[in-house]
This record gives sequence, structure tokens and C-alpha cells, in this order.
Amino acid sequence: MAEKATIARPYARAAFEHAHSRGHLAAWSGLLGVAAAVVADERVQALIQNPTVSSDQVVELVAGIAGERCDADGRNFLRVLAANRRLGLLPQIIAIYEQLRSEVENTLDVEVTTAYALDD
Repeated sequence: MAEKATIARPYARAAFEHAHSRGHLAAWSGLLGVAAAVVADERVQALIQNPTVSSDQVVELVAGIAGERCDADGRNFLRVLAANRRLGLLPQIIAIYEQLRSEVENTLDVEVTTAYALDD
């Protein structure tokens, strides 16, 4: 697992720096989250590993599912991952990306447990 995180880190940082410089941190969170969910599916994993399915076909599948979240820059990022056989690292990439985002935005996820129901 540590090896995957080590390999994913430069991609996550590149995505983060690109999104941060353009003020699109939330949009890229959405894109990476959807893309990570897609490639985590065992059917898509089979496509990624299938030598008869081109990397462009897999990128188009992921981008198509992501829909409007996937702009030209997002497709380019997915193509780079596919060309380097790194699409399967998207779950690790989004995890690292979200850590970087929370550091910049000074946010923290917490879980609250209470004995009574809370309202908004």
C-alpha cells in the first residue's frame, strides 16, 4: 500500500497544483472522486488490464461517466495516467489530493457522535 501511495503522490501533487493555480480545487475533487470510483469497479479494472482495450477507450469511459466534471484538462490528466498505466492509482491519488486540499483550506473532517439527534 505504501508503494502505491509513493507512486500516486506526484500525480496527486500535479493535479492539486494545477487545480489550485486555477481556483478549481472543488471541481477537481469532484472529477477525481468520480474517476476513482469508476476505476475501483472490478469491471473497469478488467478493462484496464485487458490488452485488447486501448487506454484511450478506458479514458473515454471514465471521462464519459464523469460528464461535465471532466474538462479538457481533466481528460489530459486521465490520458497521462493511462499512458503511464496509473489509472488504477486514482483512489490513492484522490486521497492525497484531498489531504493537500484540506491543508490549504484549513479544513478538517470530523465525526460527531451524540446521544440525541442534532438539527442543522
